[in-house]
Amino acid sequence: MHAGADLSHRGVARLLGEFIERLGLDDVTLVLNDWGGGQFLVLEEQGRRVARLVLVACEAFDNYPPGPGKALAAVCRIPGGLRLLTQLMRIPAVRSHPKGCGGMSRRGVPDEIMKNWFAPATRSKAIRRDFAKFATSAPGRETLLDWSRQLGGFDRPVLVVWAAEDPLMPREHGPRLAELYPKGRLVEITESSTLVPEDQPAQLAAAIRDFLQQTGADPSAGAPSEAR
Repeated sequence: MHAGADLSHRGVARLLGEFIERLGLDDVTLVLNDWGGGQFLVLEEQGRRVARLVLVACEAFDNYPPGPGKALAAVCRIPGGLRLLTQLMRIPAVRSHPKGCGGMSRRGVPDEIMKNWFAPATRSKAIRRDFAKFATSAPGRETLLDWSRQLGGFDRPVLVVWAAEDPLMPREHGPRLAELYPKGRLVEITESSTLVPEDQPAQLAAAIRDFLQQTGADPSAGAPSEAR
């Protein structure tokens, strides 16, 4: 990214909105998993293109960043801290630790895939710079809760798919999100952690398909776009 790029949660949401605009898309079904900042797109003018939201076990309310992410943000504020962390992530036992990324899936993410998550940051100072900007961008609790209250003005359909055994996204956030949105509905999936697409892909696909059918999505438009 350019050195001056806005990589805050709201900034990245606006980048997502620009991507949708450049593709010329309308009546968009936006699916978010893990990262919850994409919700804030509907608070921007670009959000007019979003017709539906599917929120799958993601950050919400004041849970930015969740759990270990807060420690990661602290590391990013220490000179050289992120570079050291990316080097540690070369060690399989570190990157798959259940108190960290390993806890995001009950099934387990294949090590080669998880290794590739961190590989670009080990090679590029610019990528580490961008990641540090994003990781440390979450505003204070009161600001996050104020933004969340504003989300209640999104009056289009919202499907909340929540994981019952997720150590990162509090279980009570699922019902709270479904109640926050005027047209929200909740589906809870068991035997899953944060990465529901990895742990229970068939159940997630069925829930999204039913939601699209019930809310009048155009079947000729293809599958919903996914943002992580």
